[in-house]
Amino acid sequence: MTATNTPQATTSAQQKVITTTILVAALGYFVDIYDLLLFLIIGKQSLAELYPEWAGQPILLEKFQHLLDLQMLGMLIGGVLWGIIGDKKGRLAVLFGSITLYSVANLLNAFVTNMTTYEILRFVAGVGLAGELGAGITLVSELMDKNKRGIGTMIVASVGVFGAVVAGLVSQVVSWQTCYIIGGLLGFALLFLRIGLFESSMFAKAHDSKIPQGNFFMMFNSRERFSRLLVCILIGLPLWFVVGLLVARAPEIAKILHVQGTVLQAYCIMAAYGGLVFGDFACGGLSQILRSRKKALLIFYGLCIFMMITYLNLEGVTNSTFYTAIFLLGFSVGFWAVFVTNASEQFGTNLRATAATSIPNFVRGSLVPIAWCFSMVLSFNNGDMIKSFYYVGGGVMLITLIALYFAKETFGRDLDFYEK
Repeated sequence: MTATNTPQATTSAQQKVITTTILVAALGYFVDIYDLLLFLIIGKQSLAELYPEWAGQPILLEKFQHLLDLQMLGMLIGGVLWGIIGDKKGRLAVLFGSITLYSVANLLNAFVTNMTTYEILRFVAGVGLAGELGAGITLVSELMDKNKRGIGTMIVASVGVFGAVVAGLVSQVVSWQTCYIIGGLLGFALLFLRIGLFESSMFAKAHDSKIPQGNFFMMFNSRERFSRLLVCILIGLPLWFVVGLLVARAPEIAKILHVQGTVLQAYCIMAAYGGLVFGDFACGGLSQILRSRKKALLIFYGLCIFMMITYLNLEGVTNSTFYTAIFLLGFSVGFWAVFVTNASEQFGTNLRATAATSIPNFVRGSLVPIAWCFSMVLSFNNGDMIKSFYYVGGGVMLITLIALYFAKETFGRDLDFYEK
């Protein structure tokens, strides 16, 4: 089914379609983030229970990182796969297919008894997790008025990242097996809510035309289009530097800074993503007020730099102050909604899902080279973690600011166009 997309005005029936789509997309991203962050929270615990002899040994961290890398690999492959499907078969095909795949994988994850099965399921879950955000943002962007779609995507992202907070809370009260089961059941429950959603009229129009759709290699056969792709990826780098390194290594940083009290990984993730919820609302709202994606991003980059410096100088503070700083650090990278919205607005209808789905997963995958650079810098600095974070973080922010300078402003852009 298709819904008419009129930029001038919307009828009550159209508004109902838009509201329902935003709600279902937001809940889908909520489940996506719950599952994505869940393994970061309970992965080590699950491996220690499956292999008690690994507890407290370096091999536990090695196997945990191996599983995390497989999940990330699945997301990189899935980002491209679901993007192509979204442009060829429709945005709804991705929303149904991706949630089914990762829900099945997470249910089965509760019953793993060996490493091989765990490896397969984390990879499969990664493939499934890759499709949710891009397809949801693309659908919402195409259904909404061009001057208001930032509000819709802001709601999707803000509600979605709260899934990480819930994952942290759930992990404190139930077993890791039950955490996986809850994630799988939430996914299947949401699957039924998606029945009756309307497809984007822009996709339907493109699908009826003879214009090539979902050709991933079109991203690379034009210098100008490839430049757009590269810029879209680079402006998202700070988020995964912050989440994947500064927050992921928060307990280690706390020890170096002599933070008073115990600092738990689960609480650090909850604090960071709690901040992200409010940051997404703030950055999304700011982009609407300023009528500019670029200006909103620039302001948040400045806030991010300030918070990174503050965070790395919290010598001797209490753990509650440390958690508060992580919350504010999370808030400062709450530009994810604007970042993904910008990615969807940069490309034509026949490549929009491909771009909006693959770009966020390329950014997530950037954590691998960023982490490698950090390891190299750490070795060069004789293990001085704080100084190494300054060097790598400074490099990431410099690259991001240069990319933002070359990015095209997309606020208010009419999305009814094609890539040729």
